[in-house]
Amino acid sequence: MPITLNQLNSASREEAAQMLDGLYEHSPWIAEQALNERPFKSLAHLKHAMCEVLQHAGREAQLGLIRAHPELAGKAMVSQTLTAESTNEQTQAGLTDCTPEEFARIQQLNADYNAKFGWPFILAVRGPRGVGLNKAQIIEAFARRLHGHPDFELAECLRNIHRIVEIRLNDKFGVEPTLGHQVWDWQEKLAQHSDPGYAENGQLTVTYLTDAHRACAQRITQNMRECGFDEVFTDAVGNVVGRYHPATKGGRYLLTGSHYDTVRNGGKYDGRLGIFVPMACVNALHQQGQRMPFGIEVVAFAEEEGQRYRATFLGSGALIGDFKPAWLEQQDADGITMRQAMQHAGLCVDDIAKIQRDPAQYLGFVEVHIEQGPVLNELNLPLGVVTSINGSVRFLVKIIGTASHAGTTPMDRRRDAVSAMAELALYMEQRAAQDGDSVATIGQLNVPNGSINVVPGVCQFSLDMRAPRNDQRDALMHDVLQQLNAICARRGVRLEIEETMRVAAAPSAIDWQTRWERAVQASGIPVFKMPSGAGHDAMKLHDVMPQAMLFVRGENAGISHNPLESTTSDDMQLAVDAFTHVLNQLTLEHV
Repeated sequence: MPITLNQLNSASREEAAQMLDGLYEHSPWIAEQALNERPFKSLAHLKHAMCEVLQHAGREAQLGLIRAHPELAGKAMVSQTLTAESTNEQTQAGLTDCTPEEFARIQQLNADYNAKFGWPFILAVRGPRGVGLNKAQIIEAFARRLHGHPDFELAECLRNIHRIVEIRLNDKFGVEPTLGHQVWDWQEKLAQHSDPGYAENGQLTVTYLTDAHRACAQRITQNMRECGFDEVFTDAVGNVVGRYHPATKGGRYLLTGSHYDTVRNGGKYDGRLGIFVPMACVNALHQQGQRMPFGIEVVAFAEEEGQRYRATFLGSGALIGDFKPAWLEQQDADGITMRQAMQHAGLCVDDIAKIQRDPAQYLGFVEVHIEQGPVLNELNLPLGVVTSINGSVRFLVKIIGTASHAGTTPMDRRRDAVSAMAELALYMEQRAAQDGDSVATIGQLNVPNGSINVVPGVCQFSLDMRAPRNDQRDALMHDVLQQLNAICARRGVRLEIEETMRVAAAPSAIDWQTRWERAVQASGIPVFKMPSGAGHDAMKLHDVMPQAMLFVRGENAGISHNPLESTTSDDMQLAVDAFTHVLNQLTLEHV
């Protein structure tokens, strides 16, 4: 029989420890110490308590736990001395049924990994959905992580141990993240559509109004209809809109959603998570025959990434009347204008102005998004509340020095454009770090006509500076530009600079941020507040209505815009639960 939280909370310490036996491999002390946190408000609370015990246990205790784990398809498996839990997991992953070639490959990886790090490779082989990775995925992860830094790899092993424990704990308690699974499955199916040139290589790329993009829109449309939305339609720019009506006609709507386009060779969760989480909530309401005093409008924004055309936030911008007609004449790499692409997709350009929303008809805008960074992952927290979306400013810079012979020009006679840039890059790194949450990046770098034996005469590069507040961003920008001018003057090189973008910070509306905080608190995990360094559709809606965002932890150190971008069914279940909690808060406020 599954354990219940009430049983765990009311049991004697010895009985409770026995209930949690077998979670951490040959290391019962972690669960035993976590019992000091009883009573547990939720399973998520218990999971986090165990993470905290291990976090504060020290490196030697952490290494002891890692070394208590068996190798994948290793000696313990062959000799059948694995714990029952490990036997079940390795069997589900097919590791007990390897071909001779697979077995030899894994044995070599085990040997190489142990030789480099001094501990066994740890991977949660039941994967993000809990049903098991296949052998090819396991071997790929093994080979990739073999090249990691020891400190990072130690942390990654511990994170995978926590994931193993999470799944084992679900088994003990008979818990299934059903809605998290549903969100996971929707995203997997949507990721089957990818643009030509990428699909053949197993890569995910969906750019505005390609065949893959329109196939995604059709699939989202079908999913929305199956969820029970009252209205589902595609608007004049390709946004897919689902409306779940309020209990009483004429009620206002909660607006939510995110984008379904991707960067090139991107991940499955960026944007799309924010479409499917509220859809799961609507589906649950529909199945229960429940209506809120307000409606729910979910928008799958057609374009946010600016990959095919230079029209970032096209989808959400159109909703606030910020669609620039000049965009229609932009051409993609094949010379197809946006106007032609829209006409080919059956969209009516003349109707674009009509999709602008009246803010008075909406309560506000909320967006769920994968974090796209390592913070939550490192803190072992599944959710984070966004306090502000960073304001940013971008420049294109050209430093003009003098190209000269690399062998004959003395170091004190050079007018080296790259050295000037390099000096600035180091300053930017130090200056942004002073603020704690500012960031500064040189993401593009080019030496036109550069040669191995020539002192660079020209260096072109980009500057990207971001901060949670406009004044903080502007102070960073002032200091960086001042330093750039000083460097160029001292080095005797000329400077050309062009500002290409400036976006204001979008602080979360306090009442909406508070609702997210209450929702996270209700889940039993600590409330962690953080700024967003990336731009989101919420930035556009911020101009016309209150907005706030919820972040969901990413796996693989939180990497995003990358095929390794991932999250788990359990974390997505918590996001669905948090969204539902916000809906219930709003309901109580409108009674």
